[in-house]
Amino acid sequence: MATTLFVLSPARTGGERAGQLARSKGTLGEQLRAGTAPLGDVFAWLSALYFRGKLTYAQRFANVPSDLPGTLIMAPGRGLCPPSLPLSVPDLRAMGAIDVESEPFATPLRRACESALASYGQLTRVVILGSIATGKYLDVLLEVFGANLMFPADFVGRGDMSRGGLLLRAARSGDELAYAMIAGAKLHGTRPAKLPKLPSTAGA
Repeated sequence: MATTLFVLSPARTGGERAGQLARSKGTLGEQLRAGTAPLGDVFAWLSALYFRGKLTYAQRFANVPSDLPGTLIMAPGRGLCPPSLPLSVPDLRAMGAIDVESEPFATPLRRACESALASYGQLTRVVILGSIATGKYLDVLLEVFGANLMFPADFVGRGDMSRGGLLLRAARSGDELAYAMIAGAKLHGTRPAKLPKLPSTAGA
């Protein structure tokens, strides 16, 4: 099986929803105020189904050496970070002040991608779970990972919520999606049929 690293696009860390989490009396809100909230959990709360689908899928299918994380998340201003990275309220506010189209986002991301390439190896397949139709962070990832940068082919034509549902289904069934190279790929297409509603699960 190919060595596969998943790179997840960030959740939106500014705005009222981030403020709601910072004030929340729930467990995650308390962890955030204590500076111990896991990055993956925070982004899943902020972005709901889409990020939860990305994180669940990546953790199900990542295949890397045991001493390295199989999932890395783009964290504004911090480059690439594991889902377990602890966050505080000031951390979240600092991320919310950084635009993904800006150099303060791109520069640490580029450094982190170069470091990941050195750590994981030149032959590692890097699968991006996020938007693949605009420049944003994609230009940086292509610059570093080149032909090794892949994306789920079934993402083409789907919106965020549909992608989230697709990823959750695949993770639950154990059927990994097919990937295509981003370099030279068709990134726009006809919207596919709507996915049937996911069955509810305990604890979801």
